[in-house]
Amino acid sequence: MTRVDARAPVHERLAAQAAPTRRAPSAAVAAMRDYIELTKPRLNSLVLVTTAVGYAMGVGARPFEAPLTAVHTLVGTALCAGAGSVLNQWFERDTDRLMARTANRPLPDRRLAPSAALLFGAVLAILGVAQLTWLAASPLAALIAFATLITYALVYTPMKRISSTATLIGAVPGALPPLIGWAAATGSLDARGFTLFLLMFVWQMPHFLAIAWFYRDEYALAGIPVMSVGDQTGARTGAAMLSWSMILLPTTLLPGMLGMVGPIYLLVALVLGVVQIVFAAQAAVQRTDRAARRLFFFTIISLPILLGVMVVDAAILPRWLAS
Repeated sequence: MTRVDARAPVHERLAAQAAPTRRAPSAAVAAMRDYIELTKPRLNSLVLVTTAVGYAMGVGARPFEAPLTAVHTLVGTALCAGAGSVLNQWFERDTDRLMARTANRPLPDRRLAPSAALLFGAVLAILGVAQLTWLAASPLAALIAFATLITYALVYTPMKRISSTATLIGAVPGALPPLIGWAAATGSLDARGFTLFLLMFVWQMPHFLAIAWFYRDEYALAGIPVMSVGDQTGARTGAAMLSWSMILLPTTLLPGMLGMVGPIYLLVALVLGVVQIVFAAQAAVQRTDRAARRLFFFTIISLPILLGVMVVDAAILPRWLAS
Protein backbone atom coordinates (compact mmCIF):
# COMPACT_ATOMS: atom_id res chain seq x y z
CA MET A 1 0.00 0.00 0.00
CA THR A 2 1.23 3.51 -0.80
CA ARG A 3 2.38 5.46 2.24
CA VAL A 4 0.78 8.93 2.60
CA ASP A 5 2.25 11.85 4.52
CA ALA A 6 -0.51 13.08 6.87
CA ARG A 7 0.92 16.61 6.68
CA ALA A 8 0.49 16.79 2.90
CA PRO A 9 -2.41 18.78 1.37
CA VAL A 10 -5.70 16.92 0.96
CA HIS A 11 -5.50 16.73 -2.87
CA GLU A 12 -1.98 15.25 -2.69
CA ARG A 13 -3.07 12.63 -0.14
CA LEU A 14 -6.04 11.62 -2.28
CA ALA A 15 -3.85 11.33 -5.38
CA ALA A 16 -1.29 9.24 -3.50
CA GLN A 17 -3.97 6.88 -2.22
CA ALA A 18 -5.40 6.45 -5.72
CA ALA A 19 -2.00 5.82 -7.32
CA PRO A 20 -1.28 2.14 -8.10
CA THR A 21 1.32 0.51 -5.90
CA ARG A 22 4.40 -0.61 -7.81
CA ARG A 23 5.95 -3.78 -6.57
CA ALA A 24 9.70 -4.04 -6.51
CA PRO A 25 11.01 -6.84 -8.70
CA SER A 26 11.74 -10.11 -6.92
CA ALA A 27 15.32 -10.98 -6.06
CA ALA A 28 15.43 -13.57 -8.84
CA VAL A 29 14.17 -11.12 -11.47
CA ALA A 30 16.59 -8.41 -10.27
CA ALA A 31 19.50 -10.86 -10.40
CA MET A 32 18.52 -11.97 -13.90
CA ARG A 33 18.49 -8.35 -15.05
CA ASP A 34 21.93 -7.83 -13.56
CA TYR A 35 23.34 -10.90 -15.30
CA ILE A 36 21.90 -9.69 -18.60
CA GLU A 37 23.37 -6.24 -17.97
CA LEU A 38 26.79 -7.83 -17.48
CA THR A 39 26.69 -9.08 -21.07
CA LYS A 40 26.25 -5.50 -22.40
CA PRO A 41 23.45 -6.41 -24.85
CA ARG A 42 23.26 -2.97 -26.45
CA LEU A 43 26.99 -2.79 -27.10
CA ASN A 44 27.16 -6.37 -28.34
CA SER A 45 24.30 -5.80 -30.76
CA LEU A 46 26.97 -4.20 -32.97
CA VAL A 47 29.01 -7.42 -32.69
CA LEU A 48 26.05 -9.41 -34.01
CA VAL A 49 25.41 -6.94 -36.81
CA THR A 50 29.01 -7.07 -38.04
CA THR A 51 29.06 -10.87 -37.71
CA ALA A 52 25.89 -11.06 -39.81
CA VAL A 53 27.46 -8.73 -42.39
CA GLY A 54 30.54 -10.95 -42.58
CA TYR A 55 28.32 -14.01 -43.03
CA ALA A 56 26.17 -12.34 -45.69
CA MET A 57 29.22 -11.12 -47.60
CA GLY A 58 30.74 -14.61 -47.42
CA VAL A 59 27.57 -16.20 -48.75
CA GLY A 60 27.33 -13.53 -51.44
CA ALA A 61 24.64 -13.80 -54.10
CA ARG A 62 24.12 -17.53 -53.45
CA PRO A 63 20.88 -18.49 -51.72
CA PHE A 64 21.23 -19.49 -48.09
CA GLU A 65 21.81 -23.21 -48.29
CA ALA A 66 21.91 -23.72 -44.51
CA PRO A 67 19.96 -21.03 -42.65
CA LEU A 68 20.52 -22.80 -39.31
CA THR A 69 24.24 -22.23 -39.75
CA ALA A 70 23.63 -18.50 -39.74
CA VAL A 71 21.49 -18.79 -36.60
CA HIS A 72 24.05 -20.91 -34.75
CA THR A 73 26.83 -18.54 -35.84
CA LEU A 74 25.02 -15.52 -34.42
CA VAL A 75 24.02 -17.26 -31.17
CA GLY A 76 27.52 -18.64 -30.62
CA THR A 77 29.05 -15.25 -31.32
CA ALA A 78 26.57 -13.59 -28.95
CA LEU A 79 27.53 -16.00 -26.16
CA CYS A 80 31.26 -15.36 -26.68
CA ALA A 81 30.74 -11.59 -26.88
CA GLY A 82 28.68 -11.69 -23.70
CA ALA A 83 31.41 -13.69 -21.99
CA GLY A 84 33.98 -11.08 -22.98
CA SER A 85 31.85 -8.29 -21.54
CA VAL A 86 31.33 -10.18 -18.28
CA LEU A 87 35.05 -10.89 -17.84
CA ASN A 88 35.89 -7.31 -18.77
CA GLN A 89 33.63 -6.00 -16.01
CA TRP A 90 34.97 -8.59 -13.57
CA PHE A 91 38.51 -7.28 -14.14
CA GLU A 92 37.44 -3.62 -14.03
CA ARG A 93 35.02 -3.74 -11.10
CA ASP A 94 37.28 -1.60 -8.87
CA THR A 95 38.00 0.95 -11.60
CA ASP A 96 34.34 1.14 -12.58
CA ARG A 97 33.49 2.36 -9.06
CA LEU A 98 35.47 5.53 -9.77
CA MET A 99 33.56 6.63 -12.89
CA ALA A 100 30.01 7.97 -12.77
CA ARG A 101 28.96 6.28 -16.01
CA THR A 102 30.03 2.81 -14.76
CA ALA A 103 29.60 3.01 -10.97
CA ASN A 104 26.05 1.63 -11.15
CA ARG A 105 27.03 -1.58 -12.94
CA PRO A 106 26.18 -4.81 -11.06
CA LEU A 107 29.72 -5.54 -9.83
CA PRO A 108 30.90 -2.09 -8.66
CA ASP A 109 27.46 -1.56 -7.11
CA ARG A 110 27.88 -4.93 -5.34
CA ARG A 111 24.56 -6.32 -6.58
CA LEU A 112 26.34 -9.46 -7.77
CA ALA A 113 29.24 -11.36 -6.26
CA PRO A 114 32.45 -11.30 -8.34
CA SER A 115 32.78 -15.10 -8.09
CA ALA A 116 29.28 -15.57 -9.54
CA ALA A 117 30.05 -13.18 -12.41
CA LEU A 118 33.32 -14.98 -13.17
CA LEU A 119 31.56 -18.36 -13.30
CA PHE A 120 28.83 -16.87 -15.50
CA GLY A 121 31.39 -15.52 -17.95
CA ALA A 122 33.23 -18.84 -18.12
CA VAL A 123 30.01 -20.76 -18.83
CA LEU A 124 29.04 -18.34 -21.60
CA ALA A 125 32.48 -18.70 -23.19
CA ILE A 126 32.33 -22.51 -23.16
CA LEU A 127 28.82 -22.58 -24.59
CA GLY A 128 29.67 -20.05 -27.30
CA VAL A 129 32.80 -21.83 -28.51
CA ALA A 130 31.00 -25.19 -28.42
CA GLN A 131 28.08 -23.85 -30.46
CA LEU A 132 30.33 -22.41 -33.13
CA THR A 133 32.46 -25.56 -33.28
CA TRP A 134 29.73 -28.19 -33.52
CA LEU A 135 26.32 -26.62 -34.21
CA ALA A 136 27.64 -24.01 -36.67
CA ALA A 137 30.14 -26.65 -37.83
CA SER A 138 32.93 -24.08 -38.07
CA PRO A 139 35.99 -24.71 -35.88
CA LEU A 140 37.65 -21.76 -37.64
CA ALA A 141 34.86 -19.41 -36.59
CA ALA A 142 35.08 -20.82 -33.05
CA LEU A 143 38.83 -20.18 -33.00
CA ILE A 144 38.37 -16.56 -34.10
CA ALA A 145 35.62 -16.03 -31.52
CA PHE A 146 37.85 -17.47 -28.80
CA ALA A 147 40.71 -15.21 -29.93
CA THR A 148 38.32 -12.25 -29.78
CA LEU A 149 37.35 -13.16 -26.21
CA ILE A 150 40.93 -13.61 -25.03
CA THR A 151 42.20 -10.44 -26.71
CA TYR A 152 39.40 -8.35 -25.25
CA ALA A 153 39.30 -9.74 -21.72
CA LEU A 154 42.91 -10.74 -21.05
CA VAL A 155 44.96 -8.37 -23.22
CA TYR A 156 43.01 -5.16 -23.81
CA THR A 157 41.38 -4.92 -20.37
CA PRO A 158 44.60 -4.95 -18.27
CA MET A 159 46.43 -2.88 -20.90
CA LYS A 160 43.92 -0.02 -20.42
CA ARG A 161 45.52 0.83 -17.07
CA ILE A 162 49.04 0.88 -18.52
CA SER A 163 49.11 2.71 -21.84
CA SER A 164 46.98 4.66 -24.30
CA THR A 165 48.02 2.14 -26.96
CA ALA A 166 45.32 -0.07 -25.44
CA THR A 167 42.91 1.71 -27.78
CA LEU A 168 44.69 0.11 -30.74
CA ILE A 169 44.71 -3.28 -29.05
CA GLY A 170 41.03 -2.99 -28.15
CA ALA A 171 40.15 -2.31 -31.77
CA VAL A 172 41.36 -5.80 -32.71
CA PRO A 173 38.64 -7.79 -30.91
CA GLY A 174 36.14 -5.17 -32.03
CA ALA A 175 37.07 -5.84 -35.65
CA LEU A 176 37.14 -9.65 -35.53
CA PRO A 177 33.36 -10.42 -35.57
CA PRO A 178 33.04 -9.95 -39.37
CA LEU A 179 35.73 -12.60 -39.74
CA ILE A 180 33.69 -14.96 -37.54
CA GLY A 181 30.76 -14.60 -39.93
CA TRP A 182 32.99 -14.85 -42.99
CA ALA A 183 34.68 -18.02 -41.69
CA ALA A 184 31.33 -19.62 -40.85
CA ALA A 185 30.02 -18.88 -44.37
CA THR A 186 33.11 -19.81 -46.39
CA GLY A 187 35.14 -22.10 -44.16
CA SER A 188 38.25 -20.03 -44.88
CA LEU A 189 39.84 -16.59 -44.64
CA ASP A 190 41.09 -14.46 -47.51
CA ALA A 191 41.74 -10.85 -48.47
CA ARG A 192 38.04 -10.09 -48.80
CA GLY A 193 37.34 -11.17 -45.24
CA PHE A 194 40.30 -9.23 -43.91
CA THR A 195 39.02 -6.15 -45.74
CA LEU A 196 35.95 -6.26 -43.50
CA PHE A 197 38.22 -6.63 -40.48
CA LEU A 198 40.28 -3.61 -41.54
CA LEU A 199 37.18 -1.49 -42.10
CA MET A 200 35.90 -2.20 -38.60
CA PHE A 201 39.35 -1.68 -37.06
CA VAL A 202 39.82 1.77 -38.56
CA TRP A 203 36.21 2.84 -37.90
CA GLN A 204 36.66 2.25 -34.17
CA MET A 205 39.58 4.63 -33.78
CA PRO A 206 37.86 8.02 -34.31
CA HIS A 207 34.78 6.60 -32.57
CA PHE A 208 36.71 5.71 -29.39
CA LEU A 209 38.91 8.81 -29.50
CA ALA A 210 35.77 10.97 -29.48
CA ILE A 211 34.47 9.09 -26.44
CA ALA A 212 37.82 9.48 -24.72
CA TRP A 213 37.70 13.22 -25.28
CA PHE A 214 34.34 14.01 -23.68
CA TYR A 215 34.91 11.49 -20.87
CA ARG A 216 38.53 12.52 -20.28
CA ASP A 217 37.90 13.73 -16.71
CA GLU A 218 36.35 10.42 -15.68
CA TYR A 219 39.17 8.44 -17.30
CA ALA A 220 41.69 10.60 -15.45
CA LEU A 221 39.90 10.02 -12.14
CA ALA A 222 39.94 6.26 -12.75
CA GLY A 223 43.63 6.30 -13.68
CA ILE A 224 43.06 5.09 -17.25
CA PRO A 225 45.69 6.78 -19.47
CA VAL A 226 43.76 7.26 -22.70
CA MET A 227 45.27 9.77 -25.12
CA SER A 228 42.96 12.61 -24.07
CA VAL A 229 43.98 12.37 -20.38
CA GLY A 230 47.50 13.60 -21.04
CA ASP A 231 46.42 15.97 -23.82
CA GLN A 232 45.60 19.25 -22.06
CA THR A 233 44.92 21.26 -25.24
CA GLY A 234 43.26 18.46 -27.19
CA ALA A 235 45.63 18.99 -30.11
CA ARG A 236 46.92 15.39 -30.25
CA THR A 237 43.49 13.85 -29.77
CA GLY A 238 41.94 16.11 -32.40
CA ALA A 239 44.72 15.37 -34.88
CA ALA A 240 44.29 11.64 -34.24
CA MET A 241 40.51 11.80 -34.80
CA LEU A 242 41.07 13.63 -38.09
CA SER A 243 43.89 11.32 -39.23
CA TRP A 244 41.94 8.13 -38.58
CA SER A 245 38.85 9.58 -40.28
CA MET A 246 40.96 10.33 -43.35
CA ILE A 247 42.35 6.78 -43.30
CA LEU A 248 38.81 5.40 -42.99
CA LEU A 249 37.69 6.85 -46.33
CA PRO A 250 40.01 4.77 -48.58
CA THR A 251 39.54 1.80 -46.27
CA THR A 252 35.79 1.79 -46.91
CA LEU A 253 36.52 1.79 -50.66
CA LEU A 254 38.63 -1.40 -50.51
CA PRO A 255 35.65 -3.76 -50.97
CA GLY A 256 35.06 -2.11 -54.34
CA MET A 257 38.67 -2.65 -55.39
CA LEU A 258 38.28 -6.37 -54.64
CA GLY A 259 35.04 -6.61 -56.61
CA MET A 260 32.92 -7.29 -53.53
CA VAL A 261 30.47 -4.44 -54.10
CA GLY A 262 29.11 -2.26 -56.87
CA PRO A 263 28.90 1.48 -57.56
CA ILE A 264 26.01 2.12 -55.16
CA TYR A 265 28.09 1.17 -52.15
CA LEU A 266 31.12 3.10 -53.40
CA LEU A 267 29.07 6.28 -53.81
CA VAL A 268 27.58 5.98 -50.31
CA ALA A 269 30.98 5.20 -48.79
CA LEU A 270 32.50 8.23 -50.49
CA VAL A 271 29.78 10.59 -49.24
CA LEU A 272 29.87 9.25 -45.68
CA GLY A 273 33.66 9.38 -45.62
CA VAL A 274 33.80 13.01 -46.72
CA VAL A 275 31.15 14.04 -44.18
CA GLN A 276 33.04 12.29 -41.37
CA ILE A 277 36.25 14.06 -42.34
CA VAL A 278 34.42 17.39 -42.07
CA PHE A 279 33.12 16.53 -38.58
CA ALA A 280 36.56 15.30 -37.53
CA ALA A 281 38.19 18.48 -38.83
CA GLN A 282 35.75 20.55 -36.78
CA ALA A 283 36.55 18.48 -33.69
CA ALA A 284 40.29 18.92 -34.31
CA VAL A 285 39.98 22.69 -34.68
CA GLN A 286 37.34 23.46 -32.04
CA ARG A 287 38.44 20.84 -29.45
CA THR A 288 35.14 20.99 -27.63
CA ASP A 289 32.96 18.29 -26.12
CA ARG A 290 30.16 19.30 -28.47
CA ALA A 291 32.29 18.82 -31.58
CA ALA A 292 33.58 15.46 -30.31
CA ARG A 293 30.05 14.29 -29.54
CA ARG A 294 28.94 15.30 -33.03
CA LEU A 295 31.68 13.15 -34.53
CA PHE A 296 30.84 10.31 -32.15
CA PHE A 297 27.16 10.28 -33.08
CA PHE A 298 27.97 10.45 -36.77
CA THR A 299 30.15 7.35 -36.50
CA ILE A 300 27.23 5.55 -34.85
CA ILE A 301 24.82 6.59 -37.61
CA SER A 302 27.15 6.10 -40.57
CA LEU A 303 28.32 2.55 -39.80
CA PRO A 304 24.95 0.76 -40.07
CA ILE A 305 24.22 2.74 -43.24
CA LEU A 306 27.54 1.70 -44.74
CA LEU A 307 27.19 -1.97 -43.77
CA GLY A 308 23.54 -2.09 -44.84
CA VAL A 309 24.30 -0.70 -48.27
CA MET A 310 27.25 -3.10 -48.56
CA VAL A 311 25.04 -6.15 -48.00
CA VAL A 312 22.31 -4.84 -50.31
CA ASP A 313 24.79 -4.03 -53.07
CA ALA A 314 26.77 -7.27 -52.77
CA ALA A 315 24.21 -9.90 -51.79
CA ILE A 316 20.57 -8.80 -51.99
CA LEU A 317 20.55 -6.68 -55.16
CA PRO A 318 22.29 -9.32 -57.36
CA ARG A 319 19.76 -11.96 -56.22
CA TRP A 320 16.88 -9.61 -56.99
CA LEU A 321 18.23 -8.74 -60.44
CA ALA A 322 18.82 -12.42 -61.24
CA SER A 323 15.30 -13.46 -60.23
